[in-house]
Amino acid sequence: MLDIKFIRENRDLVKEAARKKKIKLDLDRLMALDEKRRKLIAETDELRKLHRESSAETARTGGLEGIEKDKIIIKLREEKDKISHKEFELNAVESEFDEMMLLIPNIPDLSVPDGESDAENLEIRTWGEPKPLNAIGGKDYLTLMKEHDMVDLERGAKVSGFRGYFLKNDAVVLTMALWHFTLDELSKRGFDLFAAPSLVREENMVGTGWFPQSKNDVYKTQDDLYLSGTAEVAMMGYHAGEVLEEKDLPRKYAAFSPCFRREAGSYGKDEKGLYRVHEFYKVEQIILCKSDHQESVKWHEELTKNSEEIMQALRIPYHVVLNCGGDLGLGQVKKYDIEGWIPSENKYRETHSASYFHDFQARRLGIKYRDAEGKMRFVHSLNNTAIATPRFLESFIENNQNHDGSINIPEPLQKFFGAAKIEKK
Repeated sequence: MLDIKFIRENRDLVKEAARKKKIKLDLDRLMALDEKRRKLIAETDELRKLHRESSAETARTGGLEGIEKDKIIIKLREEKDKISHKEFELNAVESEFDEMMLLIPNIPDLSVPDGESDAENLEIRTWGEPKPLNAIGGKDYLTLMKEHDMVDLERGAKVSGFRGYFLKNDAVVLTMALWHFTLDELSKRGFDLFAAPSLVREENMVGTGWFPQSKNDVYKTQDDLYLSGTAEVAMMGYHAGEVLEEKDLPRKYAAFSPCFRREAGSYGKDEKGLYRVHEFYKVEQIILCKSDHQESVKWHEELTKNSEEIMQALRIPYHVVLNCGGDLGLGQVKKYDIEGWIPSENKYRETHSASYFHDFQARRLGIKYRDAEGKMRFVHSLNNTAIATPRFLESFIENNQNHDGSINIPEPLQKFFGAAKIEKK
């Protein structure tokens, strides 16, 4: 959420942000509501002041009786009625104002390119040699997993419906090894480890910027709780309404959680397989840092570097793209996607996303810190996927396969998996 004072003083900048992010925004309507809201606040405050003065005057003339007393009582009632009507009008305006404020996009960084969709994201670097499928074994990951009795999609669909799946045998061990390896790597880099809840209250979804735009992609329970699609939501809610100390920043968290997404807008895409599913697992990196642009930039690069080094350790060729304006979320200032090479599709596909938000989320959630001079400031927030499964299995298995049907386990992962290969059954 942007500060309304900033919006008033930078209307053209906000309009340009909406244009770049391809977000429909009636800023003139918001400004009209803001002006009306401020006028109603002033009028309501003035009526309350006059009512307090009348009440005080009545108290000083408490000895009045008869007609004079009745006149004063009638006057007080009339004033109170005027206040009630003005408060009702103010509440209606503030309600619409608050709803519109949630739709105001954050200002993207100047380095963010123009573009309508992810097709126009800008490649900034690559790592590894992306080989064609026939050069490394010739089989797609689902064929390999079925040969090794690692997956059952048919029974998954029978039990869970569309996009349901069962992982089996070595796939279970491999998945847990990937989680363990990733958490171990982040712990070495100074991250505190968490197992975060998936069930969250609505204010956390609003606070992180997932609502109202992405509400259709989120599962809701009968208890008015939501199943989160990322540990980012719970971990940002962890410090909601708190005041931190500057000396304790940055806060670096690595959080594991089950994740859920309805994928309501992607029906018909990737119907077969493990890339886009309703239920999955992630280790998410979250950082809260000082309110400084260069500080955010530094940690954004650091988070991305962490994920790149995980990809390199696991021998996955990839490239890093800078997301264009049309591929940014409401609150993101800048985002990188890391996309792993998929030999069977002869293209890169997203495995990680790294974003920073400045104080957009912190304002919504009320997360502040006290700086060295004692001044209260909102923290800056960042997040990045460290590993997401089962999606990651696609690039991992295809890029580590051998012509004999076995699958290599890269050396850094072997102590967690317990073997150097998944041998052909």
